[in-house]
Amino acid sequence: MEFKEEFLERLKNARSVVFFTGAGISAESGIPTFRGNEGLWKKFRPEELANFDAFIRNPDLVWEWYQYRRKIVEEAKPNKGHLAIAEMENYFEDVSVITQNVDNLHSRAGSTKIFELHGNIERNYCIDCKTFYTHEELNEAGGVPKCKLCGGLIRPDVVWFGEPLPQNVFSSAERAARKSDVCFVVGTSAVVYPAAYIPDSAKSGGSYVVEVNIEPTDLSYRVDYSITGKAGEILPAVLEEVKKLKTKESK
Repeated sequence: MEFKEEFLERLKNARSVVFFTGAGISAESGIPTFRGNEGLWKKFRPEELANFDAFIRNPDLVWEWYQYRRKIVEEAKPNKGHLAIAEMENYFEDVSVITQNVDNLHSRAGSTKIFELHGNIERNYCIDCKTFYTHEELNEAGGVPKCKLCGGLIRPDVVWFGEPLPQNVFSSAERAARKSDVCFVVGTSAVVYPAAYIPDSAKSGGSYVVEVNIEPTDLSYRVDYSITGKAGEILPAVLEEVKKLKTKESK
C-alpha cells in the first residue's frame, strides 16, 4: 500500500497523534452499528430505547436490550485496526484515542489513553446515588438490577439521546486533538455533533487530518488526506510505515 509523501513526512516528524474512532472500526470486529437491523433493533427504534424516559417507563426492557448488546460486545475481539492503534504508542511520544464507541475494544487492544465520549457499556451506575458497578458485580436475575446501597435502578454508563457528553472527557479530548500533529478520523462520518467538533479542533490547531473510511463522507472534502478502505487493513499498513520512519529517525 502506497501513501502520499506529504503524509509520510508528517508522520515522521509527529510527536503527538490522535485517533478519533467511530462505529466503522468496531463493525470490522462484528459489532453491528447502532442502527443495525438485528435482534431487538427489528422491533424497536434505538431512539425509543436509548433514552432516560424509556428507561423509567420500562427499565426491564431497556436493560434486556443492553444485555443483548453487551453479549455481542463480549463475544467480539479487537481487530487489526484496534491493535495497530495500540502499538502506535511504541513509536510516538503521545497517542490518544478519542472514541464514540462504547464497546471497550480499544482498551482490550492495549491502548492506554482513551477518551470515551459516549461512555462504556461494560460500566453501570445507580441513577440515584451514582455508585458505579462493573458488570460482574451485578445480580442480573429478574430484570434490571438495584443498587446495593440505596435500592435505586442501575443503568448502563452510556450517553443516551438527549443527554450531554461528559464535559470533562470532551474537553480533554478537544485539547488532545488541538495539540496533535496528526489526527486520524477512523470509521466515522463525523457529522454528529458535538463529537464531530474533534476533527475541526485538530485542524484549527494545525494538525494534519487523515480520514480512514470504507467510503467517502462529507468530511472527505475537508481533511488533508482521505484513504478509502478498511481500518483493519489500512492502519496496520500505516504502522509498518511508522516503524520504518521511526527506525531511520533513531539512527
